[in-house]
Amino acid sequence: MSITAEAPGKIERKSAGPVAIVTGASSGIGAATARELARRGARVVLAARRTAELETVAGSIRDQGGDAIAIPVDISNAAQVQRLVERTQDAFGKVDVLVNNAGIGWTKLLVRSSAEEIIDLVNINLTGAILMTRAVLPGMLERNHGAIINVSSVCGRVAVEPLYSATKYGIRGFSLSLRRQLDGSNISVSLVSPGNIRTEMTKDINEPMAEPEIVARTIGNLISQPRREVIVPRKHYATVLLEQELPGLADFAYRMRHRNGLRAK
Repeated sequence: MSITAEAPGKIERKSAGPVAIVTGASSGIGAATARELARRGARVVLAARRTAELETVAGSIRDQGGDAIAIPVDISNAAQVQRLVERTQDAFGKVDVLVNNAGIGWTKLLVRSSAEEIIDLVNINLTGAILMTRAVLPGMLERNHGAIINVSSVCGRVAVEPLYSATKYGIRGFSLSLRRQLDGSNISVSLVSPGNIRTEMTKDINEPMAEPEIVARTIGNLISQPRREVIVPRKHYATVLLEQELPGLADFAYRMRHRNGLRAK
């Protein structure tokens, strides 16, 4: 996949650059990714539910000389997903890159979560990515060309919150198994698992965090240099290793950090 890294702030103008759909692009990691891919010469389709915020990000990309359109969509709705892909194909003729980034956080205890809330969370965080992938795959397979990048979380490697972690473990399983299923097709599947990143989702967390641009740059690099999975920032590899090799110690660390959680939430 031809997409290059340029100096920060400079958008590479390519009239026939790769076409990328980025979900959850109205803010945070998604918005940063859309800007990064446009800077590298991609024609970007920004997808999310928040229309005004989505158009603001797309407008800022166009103001910098990039090629971007905003298409409001609820990715948990199969009909809307199909229309998104059709509108992208009408505008640009194809889809080269899909970044499955859309998702919502969750901290409410399972016992206090309604059935409707659980279904909504799973649909947005997991089912939506599967529907998006299914919608773009026929075109990618026909051209024998494409890149799918799924954004999971360190919470998909380290069990923290039952509902949120379940969806992120699901994204990881979907991504890794899809990668094997598409082996030999010239369609790459990569997984990005960020730790806490400074976004709206983490605004109530009081600790040092990396900015979303670190994830955006990683995603941009994975288009031309696919990898099975990347954890960002790299410091979180230690947390994942602890969970994998010393789960009992990880249990103790969790109890110390959340010892009042069951009563407080």
